Amino acid sequence: MPEGVTATDAETVIVNGVTAWQMLYSKAQAKPGQTILVLGASSGVGTILAQRANADGIRVIGTASPRQHAALRALGVEPIDYADPDVAARVRELSPRGVDAVFDHLGPSSVKQSFALLDQGGILVVYGIAADLDSKAALAPRFMALLATLALWSALPNGRRAIFYDFWEGMLTGAAAVKQRRREDMAKVLARLAAGVIKPVIAATFPLNDTAAAMERAEARGLFGKVVIVP
Repeated sequence: MPEGVTATDAETVIVNGVTAWQMLYSKAQAKPGQTILVLGASSGVGTILAQRANADGIRVIGTASPRQHAALRALGVEPIDYADPDVAARVRELSPRGVDAVFDHLGPSSVKQSFALLDQGGILVVYGIAADLDSKAALAPRFMALLATLALWSALPNGRRAIFYDFWEGMLTGAAAVKQRRREDMAKVLARLAAGVIKPVIAATFPLNDTAAAMERAEARGLFGKVVIVP
C-alpha cells in the first residue's frame, strides 16, 4: 500500500475500487463531458464510482435515500430519491437526451428502465441482482434470463449496449492475465486514494469478533459507504 494509506481506508477500495474503476473505464469507457447514472450511489461501489467520475469531469446523477443526498452532493453527485415513483422522469429532467452510461446493481427489476434512459451510443453496465436477493424464487434462472436479455439488447440495431460486469470474469480461461490487470488497476486506485482524489467512505467499523453484527449492518438499507471489519 502507498505510504500514508491505512489498512482500514485501503479495505474500502480492495474490491469496490477495482469494480468501480473497471466498470467506468474498461467497460463504459467514460469520457470527460459525459453524463452517467449510478443507481445506489451511496453504496461502497457507488461512492467510489461517483468520486472517480467527478474527478475526471464526468457528470454524475445518482439515486439514494434522501438522507444521503447532502453527502452525495459533497461528492459531486446530483441526487435523486431512489423511492421516487418516477425516477426515470427525474433523470430526464436533469438529462433530457438520456445518459451515456447507467451502472445498475439492482438487476432484472430495473434493467428495462435503465436501458431506456440511455442516449444513443450509451451503455448499461449491470453488476448485481440486489433487488432479487430477497426473492423466494430460484436466482439461477432469473440470472441467466438477465444475461440473455442484455445480450439481445446489445445485438439489436438500437445504437446502445448492455453488459454484465463480473469481477471474476476471465479467471477460468486466463487467470494470470486477469490477476495482472487487477493488480494494475488496484495500484491506480490506491495511488488516487493516497493522493486524496478518492476519499474512503466508511459507514461503520466492527472488530473481528463481531463479524455477525458487521454482516447485518452491511446488509441493512440506508448505508453510506462501506462496513469494515478490523482486527
